[in-house]
Amino acid sequence: MKGQIFLYVFIMWLMILGGGGLLVLTIAPIEIHGFGRYSDEFLDSGIKAAIAVFLVVLWIFIMSKIKNWIFHKQIRN
Repeated sequence: MKGQIFLYVFIMWLMILGGGGLLVLTIAPIEIHGFGRYSDEFLDSGIKAAIAVFLVVLWIFIMSKIKNWIFHKQIRN
């Protein structure tokens, strides 16, 4: 039981660190040009925020599936 919970927490931390690295190294440097100074900043921020929200929803979905898999396995035993 303890090993599976530690595995769950380990996977969670890997996803947090990997996702943070993804956002900082690949998503943050994206710049949009061609719509005007203020429109560029607004569009740039909106796209980055949408990507971040999508990743959070994806992480929650994945962690929910992993949690269900671990705890359903525990119930069967």
